Amino acid sequence: MKQYFKNIRSSVQTLSNGMQLTLRYLWESRESRSPIGIEDPTYFDQDKGIATLQYPYESLPVPDNGRYRLHNEVEDCIVCDKCAKICPVNCIAIEPIRAVEEMGVTSDGSVKRIHAAKFDIDMGKCCFCGLCTTVCPTECLTMTKTYDFSEFDVADHNYAFSEMTPLEILEKKAAFAKYEKEKAERPKPQGQARPRPMTKPNLTTQSPEGEGQVPEGNGAKVKPVFRPKPSDLPKTNTEDGTD
Repeated sequence: MKQYFKNIRSSVQTLSNGMQLTLRYLWESRESRSPIGIEDPTYFDQDKGIATLQYPYESLPVPDNGRYRLHNEVEDCIVCDKCAKICPVNCIAIEPIRAVEEMGVTSDGSVKRIHAAKFDIDMGKCCFCGLCTTVCPTECLTMTKTYDFSEFDVADHNYAFSEMTPLEILEKKAAFAKYEKEKAERPKPQGQARPRPMTKPNLTTQSPEGEGQVPEGNGAKVKPVFRPKPSDLPKTNTEDGTD
């Protein structure tokens, strides 16, 4: 019987301690915490307050090295096609049209000679590896801090960055085709006579009979002459004067 009341007293005391801790945290959670990132020096000082953010009205800051949605500045794009070639999932589709003359320069001084009739990026396929931004020579392709771009239809993840209209595309294609045709029909200039190719010097080889010299390259196969060593020559009998 004594143990029975001892257990009841212990249960009430344990429940009281738990409720006191709960009420204390409830009192301290009257205000929300500031939405700061973990890189902030005061991040771990905020040990009190509501930790849940009221999204989308509140959000944590995005790190500077975060890789999220791709964006392309078409004005600085030279349509080099390097990003589409290095993409491991083929999420970048480009249709280039060569210009007849220079179109201008980019912000870094690169000359633009190709129109971007199509520059689409399918973020539904993107694996966010960042390789396309690494090889971009003009740094016009970047990964932005926009991480919330959810859609109801997966087809809406395809972003088109080309600013050319269908009529402009047809005009540029026709202009380049006309330029190529005129270039092919243009008469070739009558240049000077081609210089004679350099020939190898005529090397001579001794004939097998040892008479005269036979020039190389005349179509005849000449066997080289091997002179015997002194040790290979037959010895002479000095007594009777015969070999």
